[in-house]
Amino acid sequence: MSQKSQRKMQFEVQENETIDACLTRMKQQGYVPIRRLEKPIFQEIKKGNETSFEPIGRQIVFEGRFNE
Repeated sequence: MSQKSQRKMQFEVQENETIDACLTRMKQQGYVPIRRLEKPIFQEIKKGNETSFEPIGRQIVFEGRFNE
């Protein structure tokens, strides 16, 4: 692994994990959170000829910087 790839890493909050547990996992691996990203998760619903999208959840990802 190169030096640059170890400096930043993304941590996704797992399905049955709290945000606090994810941040603790980051800290144990030596990373400090620098950015939080939230991405909506949509479900495709077809009604006759029409297709619509409804939000069913969200994906939370933290970007961490290695704490030297």
